[in-house]
Amino acid sequence: MKIMGFTKKFILSLAVAAGIVSGVHANTGGIAWDKAPNYQNDLTSLQNGAKLFVNYCLNCHSAAYMRYNRLKDIGLTEQQIKENLLFTTDKVGETMKVAMDAKQAKDWFGANPPDLTVIARSRSAEGQGSGADYLYTYLRTYYPDSTKATGWNNLAYPNVAMPHALWELQGNRQPVFETSKEHGHEVKTFKTWEQLTPGTMTPLQYDQAIGDLVSYLQWMGEPSQKHRVRVGVWVLMFLGVFTFFAWRLNAAYWKDVK
Repeated sequence: MKIMGFTKKFILSLAVAAGIVSGVHANTGGIAWDKAPNYQNDLTSLQNGAKLFVNYCLNCHSAAYMRYNRLKDIGLTEQQIKENLLFTTDKVGETMKVAMDAKQAKDWFGANPPDLTVIARSRSAEGQGSGADYLYTYLRTYYPDSTKATGWNNLAYPNVAMPHALWELQGNRQPVFETSKEHGHEVKTFKTWEQLTPGTMTPLQYDQAIGDLVSYLQWMGEPSQKHRVRVGVWVLMFLGVFTFFAWRLNAAYWKDVK
């Protein structure tokens, strides 16, 4: 039990150092998570999410259990993958390795940033939402904070160590808080956002882009999910038909037995 407890603490400490922590920890003291849109049936959305992932996430985070050629499952050809998404290797059958040097990552963050292959499946909290909800909220609630080493903070995960990789798309926003008193103490509650400088995307476009990225992260966590569900339905139908015939056959065998 002590070894398991130490292991859990060690893994959590690595995640905190890299700026991505579990949903339970991230939601403590933060804001309520927004519901993430589900675009996993939209190939255009998944393709855009893959582009965002490769361009903005794969610089620091790897996806070591995901191969580039699996992107064919979301409608991309091998040529499109090679021309537009293959930056960290020259073979389409290779895994999505991180572009950052491991030593540099350790120097900058204190630990290597975690692998994101199954990040959407692992980040969740009971009663708070799914891992997709956490990621959708997390990637949309960064704001500049000069008191932090990276110059950034986050409402979903206060005191985040990871900088805002997508700031050029979103621009700079400042949260506006409402102050109230509870039991004699001042309590700040998030009210709205104030746009300081515009990004290359409008707020609506940025939310759409993050929805695409989160949907891709969900898909990447289990690329064969649709196939598995489809096969499962056929298996259940077969078992249903087989059960009927087995029941009737059993009745035929035993009808003369008294």
